[in-house]
Amino acid sequence: MAVKKSEFGPQHFINRELSWLEFNQRVLDEALDPTTPLLERLKFFCIASSNLDEFFEVRVAGLKQQIESPVVEKSIDGLTSTETLRAVQKRVRQMVERQYTCWRSELLPALAKSKIRFLSLDVLNKADMAWVEDYYRTKVRPVLTPLGLDPAHPFPQLLNKSLNMIVLLEIEQDGELQRRLAVVQVPRVLSRFVRLPRNDSRLDYIWLGRLIGHYLGDLFPGTRILGHWLFRVTRNSELYIDEEDAANLLKAVEAELHNRRKGDAVRLEIELNCPPEIRGQLLEHLNLEEDDVYVIDGPINPVRLMAIYEGDHSPELRDKPFIAPVAARLSEEEDLFVAIRKGDILLHHPYEGFRSVVEFLEQAAEDPNVLAIKQTLYRTGGDPKIVGALMQAVRNGKQVTAVVELKARFDEANNIRWAQKLEEAGVHVLYGLVGYKIHCKMTLVVRKDPDAIRRYVHLSTGNYNPTTSKIYTDIGLFTCRPQVGEDATNLFNLLTGVCQFPGMYKLLVAPFDLHDRIIQLIAREAENARKGLPAKIIAKMNALVDREVIEALYRASQAGVKIELIVRGVCCLRPQMKGISDNITVRSIVDRFLEHSRIFYFENACQPEVYVGSADWMPRNFYRRIEVVFPIEDGNLRERICNEVLDLTLQDNVKSRLLYPNGSYRRAEVQPGVAAHRSQVEFMALALGKTKQKVSDSKSKYPRVTVRKRPVVK
Repeated sequence: MAVKKSEFGPQHFINRELSWLEFNQRVLDEALDPTTPLLERLKFFCIASSNLDEFFEVRVAGLKQQIESPVVEKSIDGLTSTETLRAVQKRVRQMVERQYTCWRSELLPALAKSKIRFLSLDVLNKADMAWVEDYYRTKVRPVLTPLGLDPAHPFPQLLNKSLNMIVLLEIEQDGELQRRLAVVQVPRVLSRFVRLPRNDSRLDYIWLGRLIGHYLGDLFPGTRILGHWLFRVTRNSELYIDEEDAANLLKAVEAELHNRRKGDAVRLEIELNCPPEIRGQLLEHLNLEEDDVYVIDGPINPVRLMAIYEGDHSPELRDKPFIAPVAARLSEEEDLFVAIRKGDILLHHPYEGFRSVVEFLEQAAEDPNVLAIKQTLYRTGGDPKIVGALMQAVRNGKQVTAVVELKARFDEANNIRWAQKLEEAGVHVLYGLVGYKIHCKMTLVVRKDPDAIRRYVHLSTGNYNPTTSKIYTDIGLFTCRPQVGEDATNLFNLLTGVCQFPGMYKLLVAPFDLHDRIIQLIAREAENARKGLPAKIIAKMNALVDREVIEALYRASQAGVKIELIVRGVCCLRPQMKGISDNITVRSIVDRFLEHSRIFYFENACQPEVYVGSADWMPRNFYRRIEVVFPIEDGNLRERICNEVLDLTLQDNVKSRLLYPNGSYRRAEVQPGVAAHRSQVEFMALALGKTKQKVSDSKSKYPRVTVRKRPVVK
């Protein structure tokens, strides 16, 4: 029996924060998986920690602010902020315990077996200790600042995520022994682990914190060291900027970045065996509760271990290297503008090289027929080739405009530096619309061709960042379709000028019409299903949070629409609920590359429409960001997305996890007689031409995968 819209209650939705933690668990699962190469396991171990840091800096900090607010609101699943925070803290403790058990019992021994060892100082020989002491005297001691705690020396303002040591010492004063506390900040300028000199292939390290602890007597002469324990503080790192009152947005962001490092504490991580009374004093100084403490039996801030993964060693412990080839269409034509005039070009990164996008900008910068270049920049990574191409275009007399998003979270400082360099070079730099993040990925090149002035457009789901393009899966499109060029022109005019949204021929743009159009497209599939016409939805994205969209999907499922959702991260929709979401399946893929593309397929009664873009289905993307979703109008490219990209993704039964109604995820099971499919490996093989499969060989007219009936999980 169909459930009316008003009857969708809290029980029909999954808590956003808990859903995110399940995503991070899937990341951690890759570190727990013994079939994953050892250094790749270490990488996922670090990523899970980095993810958790940001979660506390932003999401947990937000929950704490909501709790302090006089207004009591409930989340989509009916929990108050206090209830959500308690559930989050419980789940994080379970995750952290599993993470560090993995480190102690699996990763650390396996690394040692592979000649990558983390040694304690008491096992070093005399030669090693002599080297360590010299390292301490020359490299470490000069940058250490011991900080005593007493009425004349208040508790220091510790920087966000900095590693520190709390020291309990005993000193004689006025004939009496007195206990005092001190803090030693572990220098950020030094590596968290120190490599010992070796004449062979061994990689032996000692932890910097242990080294400092060994020489504490040198820092506090005349005292007796009773104990020392490492700890780390995580602080609220959200930016709070009133753009209406900020006369200069760049200066406002710069000022707020300084405050980020000193925001309210939200988490205390502390070393195992720290006495309760010491921990209590830290909590008092930081204005935290006991529930905010996470006891760590292992390295605090394991993100620094990424330096081991990134080192130039041990290829046998890593995934086989993959060098993306040039897309076939572009390898056949040296002149990119000629290639684009012949027809739209689809790029599937990282399986096809991002170098073609860089060359598009470089060629535009040097081409005397190019009149203007306009580009949005969200996370450039400070790439000198992309930014350099824009600067070179100015030097060559072209009109160049860059719309830079200063508030790209944790990339603000980097974007500010590059925005300033662009301005100094003569690029017209703007910061978009007040109150909205510029999240769309778009480049417009205006060129005087022999027959006409033509607009060449590049649209993408991913950032203009050559580094992340090697590890993020994204879809890009080159086109010179006149209506797309007109839309791009009007959108840039909206971002840089003063005007109302003019409407678009082809592009769907948030915050103006994207949400309504998505709702309409879903409703159309539901209506087709009621009429007995073919109806199907496949949507691939990073997150599904928006309540109205979820309810529209529920109604479509009730109407009989088959819905396949591929949601990498947060998903607040509960699939497979009887009478509500029976026809909806949700899967998440976590693998070597970060799934980042957003693709939306609508069956449309055997006249399929495919859209690709920068927006997830979240309120922030629909209402607080400038997003662009664009149609794939070339039939061959549309077929490629359907029968290659989506179909192979849905067939993945190796790295795919299925979402169950209770909010838990389980790996897809390989059924007897069914071949194992790992989509990312198959995409690499396709790109390199190592399989016989061609897009046109696919027999499936519409993407589909058979999912075994799953038991109800209570």
